[in-house]
Amino acid sequence: MPIHHPIVIVGGGPIGLELAVALRRRAIPLEIFEAGSLGNTIAWWAPQTRWFSSNERIQIAGVPLITIDQGKCSREQYLAYLRSIAKQFDIKVHCQTTVIDIRRDRDHFQVRTKSLAGTNTLLASAVILAIGGTDFPRRLQIPGIDLPHVDGYLREVHRYYGRRVVIVGGRNSAIEAALRLHHGGASVTLVHRGESLPTESIKYWLLPEINGLIATGQIQTHFSSQPVNISAQCVTIRNNQGSEIELPADDVLTLIGYEQDKSLMRRIGVELTGQMQRPVYDENTMETNLAGIFVAGTAVAGTQSSSYKTFLENCHVHVDRIVNAIASRFDIGAVQEDRIGRNLDQSLDGLMQINPES
Repeated sequence: MPIHHPIVIVGGGPIGLELAVALRRRAIPLEIFEAGSLGNTIAWWAPQTRWFSSNERIQIAGVPLITIDQGKCSREQYLAYLRSIAKQFDIKVHCQTTVIDIRRDRDHFQVRTKSLAGTNTLLASAVILAIGGTDFPRRLQIPGIDLPHVDGYLREVHRYYGRRVVIVGGRNSAIEAALRLHHGGASVTLVHRGESLPTESIKYWLLPEINGLIATGQIQTHFSSQPVNISAQCVTIRNNQGSEIELPADDVLTLIGYEQDKSLMRRIGVELTGQMQRPVYDENTMETNLAGIFVAGTAVAGTQSSSYKTFLENCHVHVDRIVNAIASRFDIGAVQEDRIGRNLDQSLDGLMQINPES
């Protein structure tokens, strides 16, 4: 059957943008919506955070990702790269626009969106959920977690200068925050529930430095411990032996991982499975249990545990699977012929206006 309506992509991150380019190359109409800004997951990274993956593995749409020092790409460089991709391929991303509902209506879908301008409904031939898996920080279920000086994100480093910062966590986000805040003039204390740092999970260029600062006492650590209460002045932690200690704190960063927002998938009836609540899908086509609803990118992994296995670099294959499935199911030739016909009509109209007698 021909495509009467565009393909809707939910999510304006790297995979969503790569899908948009691939569909555009096949002359398949599309609309792409992002609840935040372009590349929103990367946008909330702390300034100057660098990728763990090499540039070749995170480039998209066949466009080389080149940094000035040939080093790993920073947050700012990658966001600029995404903007350049959207501009180069003329992809209009509807930012700050949330898809709030998707309903099947005969041979198409009704997609409801919400933005500052209000709600809107458009029709789609198929929908691709490229919504990622790190929508919001994991929350500690302890008193004081909602106090204003408690945060699940590292902000601009300068704001922490001269302050006592307690960081909860022991993996990359926590370690990178500890190092950057230490160098930014903060007094840093690291609290981790493990007996030691999980060295296999920490970026190799961070590990020697954090170990050195811990060994010299420049960054204080409390292993085998967890916070049990947060007040305006301190964090109370409890170790595995049951002893409690109060740590003075002007700021508390709970960098213990992130969770996927599954509300849209649950609302529309996508089947979720396992402890991580991963969407069920066909690995050959990436189609979910709902015909015409596809899933792509890190969204396929649900909420990943501390041992991440699904990254951007191993999700590029999803793009070809989805685009091939859509192209084989719909009559793309009819769309192209219709476009050629409309372009020809417009050209003839232009000639008639120039020379009406012809």
